[in-house]
Amino acid sequence: MKAELVSIGDEILIGQIVNTNAVFLAKALNKIGIEITQITSISDDKESIIKTLEDSAFRAQLVILTGGLGPTKDDLTKHTLCEYFNDTLVENKQILAHIEEIFAKYITTPINNENRKQALLPSKARIFKNNHGTASGMWFKKGEQVIISLPGVPFEMKSLMTDKIVPALQDHYIRPFILHKTVLTYGLGESVIAERILDWENKLPKDIKLAYLPNLGKVRLRLSSKGYDETLLLKRVNEQIDALIPFIEDIFVGFEGQTSLEIQLQEGFISQGKTLAIAESCTGGLIASRLTKIPGSSRYFKGALVAYHTHSKVNILEVSEALIDTYSVVSKDVVASMAEQVRKKFNTTMGVATTGNAGPSKGDSQAEIGTVYIAISTENEIFVEQFLFGIHRERVMEKAVNKALEMIYKQLG
Repeated sequence: MKAELVSIGDEILIGQIVNTNAVFLAKALNKIGIEITQITSISDDKESIIKTLEDSAFRAQLVILTGGLGPTKDDLTKHTLCEYFNDTLVENKQILAHIEEIFAKYITTPINNENRKQALLPSKARIFKNNHGTASGMWFKKGEQVIISLPGVPFEMKSLMTDKIVPALQDHYIRPFILHKTVLTYGLGESVIAERILDWENKLPKDIKLAYLPNLGKVRLRLSSKGYDETLLLKRVNEQIDALIPFIEDIFVGFEGQTSLEIQLQEGFISQGKTLAIAESCTGGLIASRLTKIPGSSRYFKGALVAYHTHSKVNILEVSEALIDTYSVVSKDVVASMAEQVRKKFNTTMGVATTGNAGPSKGDSQAEIGTVYIAISTENEIFVEQFLFGIHRERVMEKAVNKALEMIYKQLG
């Protein structure tokens, strides 16, 4: 069961928006056993749409189009589909009533004829009412191939896909189960992990595939398989994971979709009755942002200071000016003081601090660009680690955040 996703719109091709629709659709289809073989972005013109559909007939049983269904002249998908299927537009009275109700209840601008034309829909298509907008979903069939057209507005598309299209696809196709189970690790690179698990990987059954997904200090290991017996599939993959864990026990933090490092940290702090405060310099509040995205973080996380400028470190955190003059703001001694001071100011059991040169210039320190110090202060000790994360500013910051979270996790035990 193979599918293609086609995103229509020049705004995607020129980089004006990010194609998040394809990510959502791929995940939704994979969950119901439909394999994505191609994702395409094309211009909103008739020739591109027709050529893409013609080509897809040799590759996929299912094609899902998103975009090009608005009321303006540059939205050509509906008219092009009529040409492709030798169809005509007819007024759908139910959809027209729905559009008029939307305007009457929620939109201050009066409805016009262009809006009403959204109720003109292909006569051969199965129509899916869009509860959150005026562009309907459409389902066509040509031979054994199904072609579905959905609005490009993400919220509208997601609602239609979840509530209507997925159930319809489940009814229409007999599908295998596609299982992905992803192990989360922190602290080692993919090459080191690959060396560790080489013997295990060589013994993997041929129908279970392993993929390494590295990302700035963390690596996800995804095991994938498919079949028609879901219980057996899960049992076989879990057996392989059970055999894998002893090789990576020191860096294993859980499974994607079930947990995250941030959730693990929250559970650890709460269960141990500990609290946390953070002083961030080079990471600019990114650590605090990651932690506070998890509901309930206020049960252990008391607060953070973004002491970005030297003045803030001295006047708010009360780091000694003499210490900074002696060692510079990017130093082991200063970050240790930052961690200790933020722990005391917020009266927490743990304080964490970062300082560094993320680039592109060196700022208030002559430390090499990419240098980052991370400190953890507890009631009993302070310890600091130094890192060199490269010269790309955003990557330096993201690596520092991941490393700080990893260090906190290890400190919690």
